[in-house]
Order: sequence, then C-alpha cells, then structure tokens
Amino acid sequence: MSETPAKRPRRKKAAEPAAPRPLIRRVGRWLGRGLAGLAAFYAVLILLFGFVPPPINLYQLGESWRLGGITKDWVPLEEIAPAMARSAVAGEDANFCLHWGFDMAAIRAVVEEGGNGGASTISQQTVKNVFLWQGRNYVRKAMEAMLTPFVELIWTKRRILEVYLNVAEFGEGVFGVQAAARYYFGVDARDLTDVQAARLAAVLPDPKGRDAARPSTFVRQRARAIMSGAETIAADGRAGCFDR
Repeated sequence: MSETPAKRPRRKKAAEPAAPRPLIRRVGRWLGRGLAGLAAFYAVLILLFGFVPPPINLYQLGESWRLGGITKDWVPLEEIAPAMARSAVAGEDANFCLHWGFDMAAIRAVVEEGGNGGASTISQQTVKNVFLWQGRNYVRKAMEAMLTPFVELIWTKRRILEVYLNVAEFGEGVFGVQAAARYYFGVDARDLTDVQAARLAAVLPDPKGRDAARPSTFVRQRARAIMSGAETIAADGRAGCFDR
C-alpha cells in the first residue's frame, strides 16, 4: 500500500503594509481643521466684542507704527451726540436699519452703473475695520461677506453703530468720534452740534484728504447734504434702530 504524501502546510501570506493615506486626503483634513479653527476664533471675537470694546485693529497697529502713535478714546453710544449717529448713517448707509448687513438695492445700482464699489454698508465697514485688514482683494471681501451676517445676527444695530463710530478713521492717526471731536473742535463727542457732526461724517470716506475743521467747498456741500439726510431718516423712521 502506497503512502499518501503529507501535505505541506500552507504558508500564511505576510500582511501587506497599509497603503499610505493619499496626500490630498491629508491636506484636506488639515485644511478643514484650519478652517474650523479660524471660524471658532472669529466666533469668539464676535461674541467678545459684542460686549467689550475692541482694543486695536490691524490698520491702527500699522498707523501707530508709521506715525509713532495714534489717538483714540472709546465712548459708549449714549455719550455720542444723536446728531453724530444720524449723520454717520445718513452719509454712509441710509438704509442701515432696514438691511441685514448688505444693501442689495445699492449693490444692484452699482452693478447697473458698471462700478465695483460704493455699496459697502456700515456693518461691512465695521467688520473690515475690527476683524480684517484694509485694501481691495478677493480674500478680504470673501471673509467680510461671511462675517457680516454673523455680526448682524449677534450684535444689535446700536452695537454695530457704536463700534463703527469708535474705530472709524476721521483723520491721520485720529480714530473714533471722541478723538475726532476733541481734535477738530475741542469738544467731547456728546457736545457735537449738528453742523460739526455732519462735517465729521463728511470726511469719513476720505479721512486723510478732508478736514472737518477747515472744510473745503466740497466738504461744506457734503455736510449740508448729510444734515438734510439726517433729518430725513429721523423723520421717516430709518433711524429707529439706534436713535434715542
């Protein structure tokens, strides 16, 4: 009887090393973490600055380094002349109380005229001044567009206007309405007259090229238009979200 040859035990295949994770997946994972961290960072700042005055922003830091110092002095909205609040809104964003951060009617008008600017709201300007940087580029504009609705959601309109008036540039190295009132007129923000408030609002679009104390013909004309606009928004209710 022939013997059946013994079967050789099968060797187990050595486990193949795991394929390395594709680079694109790792990059996407880190990018997602970075974006989540950035979103959390801005969320904390938005919540914090809803109650605490923003200490300084990137532009102010740059100007302080360039000029050897800047002038700024925070005051609550209750200590700012109502005429100043109405003048700023009339001059910069007459529909401030009606929109949610973007004035779509103004944006459409700019697009129809073939322009690429001029429709920035006070809410957008506040976001830019407090959280971002100056200059025109797509990254900043995209971040501004993403942050503005959250600021509108969390802050009140009064808070947005209060922060705006305290961080806006009114002259070279002069930031905030209190510093501007002292610099140009030697008074506190609460004591600004209608004319003084309108002149300060008139310099906002070009604070380095315009002077509220020694106004050019253009600034005088602009101030008169702002005074008229301030009266209009007070009468038709468009100042209702912040006026007192």
